[in-house]
Amino acid sequence: MIGLVLAAGAGRRLRPYTDTLPKALVPVDGDTTVLDLTLGNFAEVGLTDAAVVIGYRGEAVVERQAALEKKYGVKLHLVHNDKAEEWNNAYSLWCARDVLTEGVILANGDTVHPASVERTLLAARGNGQQIILALDTVKKLADEEMKVVTADGKGVRRITKLMDPAEATGEYIGVTLIESQAAAALADALKATYERDPQLYYEDGYQELVNRGFQVDTAAIGEVSWVEIDNHDDLKRAREIACLY
Repeated sequence: MIGLVLAAGAGRRLRPYTDTLPKALVPVDGDTTVLDLTLGNFAEVGLTDAAVVIGYRGEAVVERQAALEKKYGVKLHLVHNDKAEEWNNAYSLWCARDVLTEGVILANGDTVHPASVERTLLAARGNGQQIILALDTVKKLADEEMKVVTADGKGVRRITKLMDPAEATGEYIGVTLIESQAAAALADALKATYERDPQLYYEDGYQELVNRGFQVDTAAIGEVSWVEIDNHDDLKRAREIACLY
């Protein structure tokens, strides 16, 4: 199993930071970036290889590749998304379809979280699950969150932002364990998703899988401080908690 980071997005709501950098390389603790924190998490749970999907300002990741490899002891493989500034991340994850065949822990390039999340996902393996989403069942939800409804024994029933928060079991935090045997089914669902609408999220690909009868499971992360960085308020919050990790 290897790490996988989606770091191709432009992050326009974080300008001027993202005028010259992808969102994953915006500093959150001194010179430490979200990509730094994520690679550190991977290393902490024993992963020695990781793929990073790059697109917007991808040259900034290329320039730092050797330094990141040395710092975290993780060999990096860069995957190029040729439509990063045009299409949403369902296509971005599909670009890494060959990587999925190795089994991955996927982390969004804008999620600040502790390594306990990766440990929770790894501990949840072993009962036939093929895809396990990290789920925050503690946080009070609002309209913008990626909300999830689960059913006992059946896993995810719905995953979407377009849901009454009161209906949700919890929030998907942007970290998933994907076993190698799920790679082909997920890649096909992602392809169907971006072909239907290039602006859809990879979580819509998860919903496509569920609609096809594939079981997508979840693991509750407990009371954990984390944040998805979409805007400057989120970045402020990230800088408050990143130093804790």
